[in-house]
Amino acid sequence: MAKVYGSFIDKDTRCKHYYSPSDIMAIKFKCCNKYYPCYKCHNEHKSHPIQRWAENEFDEKAIMCGMCQYKMSIYDYMMVERCPPCGAQFNSRCKFHYHLYFEV
Repeated sequence: MAKVYGSFIDKDTRCKHYYSPSDIMAIKFKCCNKYYPCYKCHNEHKSHPIQRWAENEFDEKAIMCGMCQYKMSIYDYMMVERCPPCGAQFNSRCKFHYHLYFEV
């Protein structure tokens, strides 16, 4: 499993900021090449600003399921509501934060 940084509350990558049953994914931040559960965790643990992934980089495997550690491209993640291999439900409200992570 890739190392995930942040303020965790469990092994499935839920953090103190987002901890519903469907908050189970981590994002590899372009600026530091490290996985965090959310932008708030990144900002608490890093002093640099978030660098967003450009649309031409959406093939990057920058999303990881916290349940099975499957890594998927940004593009693939944006097209699904569940993890393809394990079927775990992702939080559909995460799309409201895409602008923080991705140039959309």
